[in-house]
This record gives sequence, structure tokens and C-alpha cells, in this order.
Amino acid sequence: MNILIVEDELALSGEIRRFLEKEGFVCDEAYTGRIASDKIFSNEYDVILLDLGLPDYEGLDLLKESIKNKSTASVIILSARTAIDDKIKGLDLGADDYLSKPFSMIELKSRILAVTRRKHGLKGNVIRIHGLEIDIDKRKVFCNNNEIPLTKKEYDIFSFLILNKNKVTTRLQISEHIWGDIFEENYNSNYIDVHVKNIRKKLAEYLEGDFLDTVRGIGFRFNE
Repeated sequence: MNILIVEDELALSGEIRRFLEKEGFVCDEAYTGRIASDKIFSNEYDVILLDLGLPDYEGLDLLKESIKNKSTASVIILSARTAIDDKIKGLDLGADDYLSKPFSMIELKSRILAVTRRKHGLKGNVIRIHGLEIDIDKRKVFCNNNEIPLTKKEYDIFSFLILNKNKVTTRLQISEHIWGDIFEENYNSNYIDVHVKNIRKKLAEYLEGDFLDTVRGIGFRFNE
């Protein structure tokens, strides 16, 4: 999952990034509204953590801008502002959640998983499909109570395809979700294809049937 942290407090931004990266997320940082605006326009993020008190931008204006530009990212507002009007404005404008500072990192992770569940219409942290169980909190995949030994990157790709089941997911979308914008120039390489091949091989050892399609010249699709 690719997350943009928009926070002008460098120490807090770094703390959030270190925690989330240990939890398996890919993180990008923006310390000003202008940098954040450029990144949102250029990249696809799954979640944006948005501070309202930016030095050069009103955070709510950045939220409006991201929605106007049709960003598909879920937005969680992080702010020291406690006025109920700010919370209502943010949620009314399209933010998915609001977390007041100070907050615990564990609660932040929980909020991220919660907005992800809502975005994809999930009722819990476990996705069940074709006899598989994908635990998005523990980042593990099971079949008939046997854990399928996916690597970190294999899990990231597979869970992304599962969350977007029945949709064609492009190699560029996968690369931005898994590696962030650092991988964008190389998304046409066979690096992703090698991972998908390994995922197929491991699934075949536990699962009857092949539900993972390669869409020639575009990407991949997991069929429900």
C-alpha cells in the first residue's frame, strides 16, 4: 500500500514513515502543500495522510484540489485543530477519516486499514475468496488453514490484485502501489511478471484452478 504523508513537522513525518514502513507500507513524504500537490498529481496513492496546518497551503484546499483532480486515494486528516467545524468541513469535502493530534501509531494503522476496508467494501480484515483467506492486518494468505509462503513483495502484489478483483490492474498501478514513484521509470520491465509467475506457482500448490489472468500488454486481473 502506497501512502503519502503530508506533514510539515519533519520529526513527526519521519516517525510516521518509519512506523508504517516497518508495518509493510510504502511511504512518500511532502513537507509543503506545493510539494504534496505535485506528488498527488503525478502519482497514484492508496492513502493520503493530510495535515491541515501547512506553511504554504490550507490543508482543506489541498483536499479540494485532490478531489478535483480525481485522485482515488483515501484521505485521513491529521491535525492538532480540535474545532468540530474543521472536522465537519474536512469530512463534508470528502475526507474519509479525521484523527486528532497527538495520536498513537497503532491507532493510525487501524484507521488506515479501516478506510481501506470501506473503500473496497470489506467488512473485516480477512478476505475470503476461492478457498483462500487473505488477512490484510497480519499480511498473510491461507488456503485450508495452510499458510502460502509468499514473500513481502509477492503478498503486496497479490493482495492488491485481490482488492481490485475483476478489474484489470496495470503494471504501472502495481509498481506505484508496491514501490512508489521510485519504480515508475521501470514499470515495463519483467520484474513484476516474475513476481506474478512465482505467485501463480505457489498458489497452484494449494489451490485448484487458475483465477489470475495476464492481460497482454496491460497487466493482470484476479477473477472472482
